[in-house]
Amino acid sequence: MSEQRIKCAIIGSGPGGYTAAIYASRAGLNPIVFTGTAPGGQITMTDQIDNFPGYPEGISGFGLMEDIRKQAERFNTEIRNKSIIRVDFSKRPFVLETEDKDIILAESVIISTGASARWLGIESERKFRGMGVSTCATCDGFFYRKKDVAVIGGGDTACSEALYLSTICNKVYLVVRRDQLRASKAVQDMLLAKENVEILWKQKPVEILGDEEGVTGLKVVSSDNGEEKSIDVMGVFVAIGNIPNTELFKGQIELDEAGYIKTQGASSYTSIEGIFAAGDVQDPRYKQAITAAGSGAIAAIDCEHWLMEHPLQ
Repeated sequence: MSEQRIKCAIIGSGPGGYTAAIYASRAGLNPIVFTGTAPGGQITMTDQIDNFPGYPEGISGFGLMEDIRKQAERFNTEIRNKSIIRVDFSKRPFVLETEDKDIILAESVIISTGASARWLGIESERKFRGMGVSTCATCDGFFYRKKDVAVIGGGDTACSEALYLSTICNKVYLVVRRDQLRASKAVQDMLLAKENVEILWKQKPVEILGDEEGVTGLKVVSSDNGEEKSIDVMGVFVAIGNIPNTELFKGQIELDEAGYIKTQGASSYTSIEGIFAAGDVQDPRYKQAITAAGSGAIAAIDCEHWLMEHPLQ
C-alpha cells in the first residue's frame, strides 16, 4: 500500500483514455492511465475496423489500441494495468483507490471508462461474436453489403441501425419482442416506408445459427404460440442498448437517467470542477472510436486549461 500525488489521473483506456493521455502528456501533466480489467476497452474485441482515419487497409481493434497506447507511451504516459475500486470527489486532491489499496491523490481526473453493450445472453451469441454478430451497424455494416441481415431490438437504436443497414443490405429483418416499436414516430415512419425492411413482431431470438465461417441464420420463437422458425441471414446486429460503466461514480458525480456522465455543452466538464469525462461514458449517441478519441483530446485540453487556472498548492 502506497500513496502518490499526481496532476492528472485517467480512469479507463480505450480511444478516449489513450488519446487524452497523448494530449495530457504533451501538455506536461504527466498523467497516469488506469486501464481497468480490459486494457484498450471493448473495441479490442472488434476484428476489423475500416472507419478509423489513417488506416487505409483497416486494422483490428486490438491493433488500433496498441498503436494509440504506444503513441501515449512515447510521450512518457505511465500506464498501469490496474482498476480503480473507490473514488472520493468531495475535495481536492481527489482520492482514488486501486485494487491493491494504493492511494492516488489527483489534482484532476479524466473519466473514460466507456460503456458496455447489452447482449442477449445466449451462448451462440458469444460464439459468433466478431463472426457475424455485432452491436454496431456503422462499424460493421459495410461487410454485409447486398446481403441479408437481422437487427434485434425495438427502440431508437435498433430502428436507426435497421435504417442504416437498409441502404446497403439486400434485406433487413427487424426482430421485435413486443407488438410495437419504442422508437420515435419519425424514425418509425421512415422505417416502415422501407421496402427491404421486414419487421418480425413478438419474436424472441433463441439461437444464432452458423458454421466455421460465421453466421448463417437466426432462430426465433413466437411469444404468441411458441412456434419456432429460422431466417437466413449472414449478420446479426444486437441493438438492445448499452450500459455506461459508471457504477463507480454513482453518488459522486451527476449522471443522466440512463447512467451516462453529464457534461456541459460541447465540453468535457462534469458537475464537479476538476473532473472531466470522455468517450462512450458520456456519449449515448455516437459511440464511435473516432468520436471517443476526439472527446479524449477535448478532455485533456479542458483539463490542462483548468489546472492552469486552478493551481493546487
